[in-house]
Amino acid sequence: MKPLSVMVIAGEPSGDQLAGELVQELRSRLMERQSDPTPDGQPLHASLAPRFFGAGGRGLERAGVEVLINLSARSVIGPADVARNYRFFSTAFWQLIQAAEERQPDLLILVDYSHFNHRFAREIRRRVRRAAGPFRNWRPRIVKYVSPQVWASRPGRADSMPRDLDLLLCLFPFEREWYARRVPRLRTAFVGHPIIDRYAGRGEPIPPSESPPWVVLLPGSRRAELARHLPPVLEAAGLIAEAMPVRFRMVLPSEELAAQVRSQAEVPPGVEIQVGNLPEALEGATLAIASTGSVTLECARFQVPTVALYKTSWLTYELGKRLIHVPYLAMPNLLAEEPLFPELIQHRATGKGIAEESLQLLRDPARRGEIRRKLGQVIASLGGRGATRRAAEAIVALLDEKGAEACQEGLAGS
Repeated sequence: MKPLSVMVIAGEPSGDQLAGELVQELRSRLMERQSDPTPDGQPLHASLAPRFFGAGGRGLERAGVEVLINLSARSVIGPADVARNYRFFSTAFWQLIQAAEERQPDLLILVDYSHFNHRFAREIRRRVRRAAGPFRNWRPRIVKYVSPQVWASRPGRADSMPRDLDLLLCLFPFEREWYARRVPRLRTAFVGHPIIDRYAGRGEPIPPSESPPWVVLLPGSRRAELARHLPPVLEAAGLIAEAMPVRFRMVLPSEELAAQVRSQAEVPPGVEIQVGNLPEALEGATLAIASTGSVTLECARFQVPTVALYKTSWLTYELGKRLIHVPYLAMPNLLAEEPLFPELIQHRATGKGIAEESLQLLRDPARRGEIRRKLGQVIASLGGRGATRRAAEAIVALLDEKGAEACQEGLAGS
């Protein structure tokens, strides 16, 4: 009898955090499973502690996962960044394929990081099919946690997912409906967004003090993103400060990125730099200036009106214009189906443009109040508390089905 073996792969810092939270919940759920005898008297699943290994970052390390490769240290944006880091990702990919074949995990959990992880699932399926036979019975269950944004661009990517995945866990309510129409053979579950649990103890957001207003600066969580966003964000801060008394706090997820900010630009004296503890900053914020990524949902959770920006390479932008078919980039806008957060993309993401949008919001408390009310509705649509628990329960149910199949095969062979 051997413990369950689970391989987890997460790339971006946000995915690494989600993966760490899921591993902790899944470990508890797996330990709670009861032992059921099979026809040969062996337990169908045991209460031994499962073993987790894979690739990710600090979130997985804190959850007790054996991290073979740190992928979150190489976050990239768009094809140009991928090309510059091709050798690293190619080497990491084949090293992880080799680790999977050698250790033969019972379960693969692929968190976000869509291009890398979907290619990984496809290659594992191919190798399992090629090696099928009476003495090679490795048939891992493959779970994808966080849907790729196929509903926004290149929907044809969804067509191969039923072949490569056993289960897709969706964070947003509209995603499961989209897959049911497009690829009904794909097994999906809407589990909700873990952001609800992450800040469950903080209660309802309280409107901030208006004198003087706090503006939180969130220029990015990846090196390339930060390099592009920092100049216009700092320029905007200077223009806003010239127009009215404002306090600024820039929040960055790591000391490494804080060092990048200090080396890349001269930070104005009125801009405080904070590493981590974003909730504390957002709780007292009047306004945020943020990149269009997952951090906009955190702004929505704390009902902070936000000016969203995004700048990337010329190549990535030109490709994106042709491939993306949704009206907004910030998820709160997509969920609200209206531009609650002004979006300044590429050439519009200038210091002057960001400052103008920010000053309009800072000078209009009624508009900010209406935005906060609608953000409350957006967050209420995300499924309530227990998202990570529901994700873990869906995975355990999938494993229980696998155990039942093994039991039936044992009965058939007896």
